[in-house]
Amino acid sequence: MKPPLTLSDFPLAPTAAAPQFIHLDSDSSDRSDALQALSDGLSAEAARVSPKYFYNALGSKLFEAITGLAEYYPTRTEAAIFEASHAQIAAALAQRGLQNPCLIDLGAGNCAKAMALIPHLRPRQYVPVDISVDFLKDAAAQVQMSFPALDIVGVGMDFSAGLTLPPQVQSEDRVFFYPGSSLGNFRPDEALLFLSDMANPARGQARGLLLGIDLVKDPATLEAAYDDALGVTAAFNKNLLLNVNDALQSNFDLRQWRHVALFNAVQSRIEMHLEAVCELNVRWPGQQRRFSAGERIHTENSYKYTLDGMSTLLQLAGFRQIEHWTDSQQRFAVFWAAV
Repeated sequence: MKPPLTLSDFPLAPTAAAPQFIHLDSDSSDRSDALQALSDGLSAEAARVSPKYFYNALGSKLFEAITGLAEYYPTRTEAAIFEASHAQIAAALAQRGLQNPCLIDLGAGNCAKAMALIPHLRPRQYVPVDISVDFLKDAAAQVQMSFPALDIVGVGMDFSAGLTLPPQVQSEDRVFFYPGSSLGNFRPDEALLFLSDMANPARGQARGLLLGIDLVKDPATLEAAYDDALGVTAAFNKNLLLNVNDALQSNFDLRQWRHVALFNAVQSRIEMHLEAVCELNVRWPGQQRRFSAGERIHTENSYKYTLDGMSTLLQLAGFRQIEHWTDSQQRFAVFWAAV
């Protein structure tokens, strides 16, 4: 008869160290400029608010819920591409001597996409970057528990304003990871400047970029992905107004607005708007605006690319040795581009 099992029969997992975390908080002048830009956008003839205001703690959780919706194909399609192609992706990095890169995860969110790739890319440092600071701290802690030996430096920042990273981030062998087609939130000219800054050898930014991009497809599929039957995307869009209220001390009432998503074929982009359902007045310190029923606030663009169009944009930005992988229906693509 075998003796009973004891605790010594079970190997203990290594204790996970807490990840480093750096919050690159803007100085007072930067915050003032951001609030002025927000006020100016609301006062413009065609009112607008930057999509970065989606991402307070609640907005991050709502977006995480969106990624699990039946209509929202990008997350699961991108994940399937990574699952099917991770060996080829790792080989592409290895050809550039990047067997153990510093992996910089832009807009990391819950870090789930990077966690699926870490065993294959084997980074020596993982740097999740996100504007939603508290959400990022929790996510980075979960990554550290899963990979206790991995050096993790979480960075809370609005990287759309620039890619200057703190000195704790390793300067060698940087590979930027920008999944989820978030590059589509930039206008094409803005995307070119953003990518050019990343690839600029004078700044020593990137050795390569792993990029997820949503591809052009039929408008019905695109619009359903941004206007789901459960209304989760509508809640995500309306939550932006709560974040604006906190930032600007305004008095938006969510009950007075409805979610609108449409495909602009001329611009090749999904647009999200908030539309006033009645005549209303919004106030914030020193300002106010009357909205007529049916008047909109433009909250997001999500540009859709062709494979050739994205390859050309990457080349113009200074990237070379461009490869891509797609799903069988060519709904989504993952690009690797080296510097």
